[in-house]
Amino acid sequence: MNEVGAADPLTDVEDRDTAENAVETAAPDSLHDEDDRLKPEFVTAVLDAVEEGHNEEARELVSPLHPADIADLLELTPSEQRGEVAAALGDLVGAEVLSELNDYVRDDLIDALAPEQIAEFAGELDTDDAVAIIEDMDSEDQQAVLDALAPEDRAAIESALSYPEESAGRLMQRDLIAVPEHMSVGQVIDYLRDNSDLTSDFWEIFVVDEAHKPIGTCQLSWVLTCPRGIAISDLMKREQTLIPVDMDQEEVALRFQKYALISAAVVDGSGRLVGMITVDDILHIVQEEAGEDVLRLSGAGDGDINQPILMTVRTRLSWLIVNLGTAIFAASVVGFFQETIAKYVVLAVLMPIVSGMGGNAGTQTMAVAVRALATNQLTSSNTRRNILREFRIALANGSVLGCLIGVAVGLIYQNHDLGIVIAMAMLFNNLVAGLAGILVPLTLEKAGVDPAVSSAVFVTTLTDVMGFFSFLGLATLWGL
Repeated sequence: MNEVGAADPLTDVEDRDTAENAVETAAPDSLHDEDDRLKPEFVTAVLDAVEEGHNEEARELVSPLHPADIADLLELTPSEQRGEVAAALGDLVGAEVLSELNDYVRDDLIDALAPEQIAEFAGELDTDDAVAIIEDMDSEDQQAVLDALAPEDRAAIESALSYPEESAGRLMQRDLIAVPEHMSVGQVIDYLRDNSDLTSDFWEIFVVDEAHKPIGTCQLSWVLTCPRGIAISDLMKREQTLIPVDMDQEEVALRFQKYALISAAVVDGSGRLVGMITVDDILHIVQEEAGEDVLRLSGAGDGDINQPILMTVRTRLSWLIVNLGTAIFAASVVGFFQETIAKYVVLAVLMPIVSGMGGNAGTQTMAVAVRALATNQLTSSNTRRNILREFRIALANGSVLGCLIGVAVGLIYQNHDLGIVIAMAMLFNNLVAGLAGILVPLTLEKAGVDPAVSSAVFVTTLTDVMGFFSFLGLATLWGL
């Protein structure tokens, strides 16, 4: 990091008084608004203090904050000032703060740190948090950090990095408590007390056999409330949910949700215990996956406001170009009916209504289908039933919307034939939208393509094309 110079002793007294007043008024309970966000005036006070060289005042302002709030502060800081602010805050920006930072903001700060500093931070964190910091670094920088780590930490992180991205192996932490099945409760308690190098943060003990394969779990509260002579094998719960080390993190999150897990053992291909995953890690995954799917549906990429502008433009533009192609295709359908539109210009006014309503209906169905697939609610066992369900919903919605638009158009333009044509087109396009909204994600899922990424393009294209074709085609057949 670039070091910020010490405060000038000749700094204007009025400026120093302002900074001191900011420190006095920034009591811990006044730093957040009603939505638990840092107040703008607090963020401004910190940035002003750093800009004026009052590093000590900035540290006093920030010191009451939780590491997650310090991470929020850095994310709210303009990118060109983050290095300066982080340098001014010094050791307040520690390992826990780095683990809480947005990926892009963390990358900016890591670029300003020496490999030895990053290694020091990584050594203070659980394996999963350390991996999150190191995994996106360039291979050369990554190796420099690994070389600076203690041998034990380096081995654990290198092992985690050998697993696929977004897998249980990357997500798990290796610091856990595992005891053999022959121990008694008293022996377990003595073991925990006599070994100071064991992890201090745990609420579940894993019981393993001679091959280090998990055979049961025991909550810490059970150990503390049972007589010392009870065998741990008699106290443990044998039923447990084991997570394969290569399981995708989204599937891991679904298992935690389904079985209401607080923690779960991670096993390798031979069934040996290699780590554990806790519910706090899963909360991050649930939030990340949910936001990711929503953004993919819109073609917005990561959708992160801290993402570099050029990267954002490249991601969005690629999808906009695809949409431009589909729009040209839909417009070509309109071109087939130029003569009909020329005879009755009002058709050009009304046809966007049919395609637009179809697109909205298709998006509704598609969103429900993609979510159901992501949460394993929509499976091969109930696919047919759900397709029929969406068809019925589309039929009901299309009938109501068709009647409403048909009556309105008939009255406004004093043309009952036009009202009937647009009503029939609305019904037909809603049926297409309902079926496309569920069949497209299902087809992409079967083909091994993420339905959240590609469904929107196909569904909107189908509803636009069929909307124009049905309305203008029926108008032509009807002789309008």
